[in-house]
Amino acid sequence: MNFESNNKRIYLTIGISIIFILIIIQLLHIQIFDNSYKVSAQNNALRYETQYPVRGLILDRNDKILVGNKNTYDIIVTPYDAKNFDTTALCNTFSLDREKVREKFSYYRRYRTHIGYQQKTFLKQVNEKQYSLFIEQQEKFPGFSGIPRTTRKYPYNAGGNLLGYIAEVNPKFLKKHSEYTSGDYHGITGIEEICEKKLKGEKGYNIYLRDSKNKIQSHYKNGVFDQATIPGTNIHSTIDAELQNYGELLMQNKVGSIVAIDPSTGEVLSMVSSPGINVSILAEINKHYNQLIKDPLKPMFNRAVMSPQPPGSVFKIVNGLIAQQEGVLTPDMKYSCHDGYHTKGLTIGCHHHRSPLNMREAIMMSCNAYFCNVYRSILENPKYNEDFDKSFDVWANYVRSFGFGNNLNTDIPHEQKGFVPSSIYYDKIYGQGHWNAVSNLSLAIGQGELGCTPLHLANLCAIIANKGYYYIPHIIQYDETSDNQNINRFDKKHYCMVDSVYFDSIIDGMERAVNSNYGEGATAVIAKVKGLNICGKTGTAENPHGDEHSVFICFAPRKNPKIAIAVYIENAGFGSTWAAPIASLMTEKYLTREISPNRKWLENKILNANLLYKVLLGKKAINKKH
Repeated sequence: MNFESNNKRIYLTIGISIIFILIIIQLLHIQIFDNSYKVSAQNNALRYETQYPVRGLILDRNDKILVGNKNTYDIIVTPYDAKNFDTTALCNTFSLDREKVREKFSYYRRYRTHIGYQQKTFLKQVNEKQYSLFIEQQEKFPGFSGIPRTTRKYPYNAGGNLLGYIAEVNPKFLKKHSEYTSGDYHGITGIEEICEKKLKGEKGYNIYLRDSKNKIQSHYKNGVFDQATIPGTNIHSTIDAELQNYGELLMQNKVGSIVAIDPSTGEVLSMVSSPGINVSILAEINKHYNQLIKDPLKPMFNRAVMSPQPPGSVFKIVNGLIAQQEGVLTPDMKYSCHDGYHTKGLTIGCHHHRSPLNMREAIMMSCNAYFCNVYRSILENPKYNEDFDKSFDVWANYVRSFGFGNNLNTDIPHEQKGFVPSSIYYDKIYGQGHWNAVSNLSLAIGQGELGCTPLHLANLCAIIANKGYYYIPHIIQYDETSDNQNINRFDKKHYCMVDSVYFDSIIDGMERAVNSNYGEGATAVIAKVKGLNICGKTGTAENPHGDEHSVFICFAPRKNPKIAIAVYIENAGFGSTWAAPIASLMTEKYLTREISPNRKWLENKILNANLLYKVLLGKKAINKKH
C-alpha cells in the first residue's frame, strides 16, 4: 500500500512540475520573446490606423477598363482630441450643416467613456478637392485626420447590371462574415459580387505610439509591426466594352435585353438589360436605392437572366431538330397552311404566304401550321403507342438538352432556369390519359407553358451555330493570379440530344430568313448585312398584357461563327420590326467594328425609338385587372 501511495505521489509531483514549467515557458514567450502580444496588450498606448487596399480593376476582353478606381478620403476623428476645433471652417470645407456637426459631437461627449479615445469615421468618400482644402487648414482641426480610400469609376456608361456595385457592410452582413469589419465595402451584385474575394484585397495598418497626453509620437518600433495592404486582383471579363456600350445605346427607351455569345468558347460578349442601372450612380447607389426599387420598370432586375418568358417562334427550330432526330420529319417534307392550323375547333393563326412549304421554307417564312404538324408528329409517333405521357417526356428531355428549363451553371449571378413542363404537369391539369398533342399544341410555336430567359435563347443560337453543342456561357475570362482552375469547367462541350447531321437544313432555313427577299416580314430588308452571311430566326411571343414581345436570334458568319445573339424586346410587336434590326446592328458592330453608311438610317431609327409607353400601358392594364 505504501509503495503504491509513494508512486502516486511521485507521478503527481512530476505532473504538477511539468505543468508549472510549461506555464513558465509560455509566460516567458509572451512577455519577453513575443513582441506581437505586447503590441496587442499595450493597445491603450498605441494607435492603429487602418490602411485600405485598392480594389481590383474589372477589364474587358481587350484589356479596356470597365471599372476603375478614383481617390477619395474618409475623415477620421478622435473625439477626445477634437477640442476647440474651428467648426465654421470645418463646415465650409465640407459643406456641412453646423447644427448636425454639433449633434454628432454632443453624442460623442455623451458616450465619451466608451468612444472618447476611439477613432470614428466622421465623413466618407470626400473628394480630392475637399481633402486638399482640409489639409491646408489642418491646424484648425485637432483630432481630425484623413485616410485614403478609393471608390469606383466607370469609363463606359454601360453595363450597370452586369458589373454590379459595392456598398458598405451592414450589421446583418457582419454577423455572417467575420473577415469584414465596420466601414468595409463588399460587392453586392454582378461581377463585383461573384469576384468579391479576388477584388477586395487585404487591409493593412500602421501602429503609432502615444505619449501620456495621448499625442501621436512616432511609428511603434520603427514600423516593424506595421502591416502593408495587399491590392485587389484585377479581373478580366469576357465582355467587349465597345459592343456593350453600343448595345446599351440601342436599348435606350426600350424594355428587354440583349445577350451575345462567342459560340466557340461560350464567352459572353455583351449582356444588356434595359432599363438598367445607370453607371453614373453606381458609386453612390445608396443615395438612389429607394428610387431604383420603386421604379415600375425595375432597373435593378437583370432581364437577361432573371426574366423567363415564352420564346415564341424561335422555338420552332428546336421542334424541327427533334422531329428529324425522331425520324418523323425530313427537310423536304411539306405541309400546307391555310392561314393557320385548324383542328377540332382549335385554330392557331398564321400570316398569309404561299403553300405548301418544306422545312427550310417553313423556317424562312415562320409558318405556324407547318410546325403544329411537326409537333403532333413527334407526340403521335407510332412507336409510343399513343402513350402521350411517354412521348411528351421524350420531347421534354430533348428540349432540356438544349439548356431550357435548366440552370446553365454559369458564373452569372441570379440566373433563372425557366420552365419546361412534364407529363406530370399536364396529368394534374387534365387527368392522366385525358390529354394529347392538341391539348398543348401552343408548344409547337414556343408559346404556352414554356419559359426561358434571353440567355437560354442566346445559348440555343450558339448550339445551332456549333451544330449540336455549347460551352457554358460565362462572363469571367481569368484573373491575374496563378490559380484559375475554377474556370476550367467552361472548356467542356455540352451536347444536345440531336445529331449534328440534322442542323444544316435548319441553318439553311435561317440563312434564307435573313438573306432571301421572301423571309417572314421581309426580315432581309432590315437584318441582312452584305458579306456577313447572318443566319437568323424571328419570334413574336404572345403577351396577355399588351403588344407581343419582339424576339430574334441569329449567328454569323455561317462558316466559323464568331457571334450568336438573342434580342428580346418586351411589348414591342413583331420580331422582324425591332429585335431583328437590333441583333443585326450588334452583329455588324462586333464583326466589322462599324455600321455601313447604307444602314445608318436603320441605326438612327433604333436609337431614336421610344417603346417605353407600350410597357407602361401594359402595366396599367394589369393594375386595372387586379
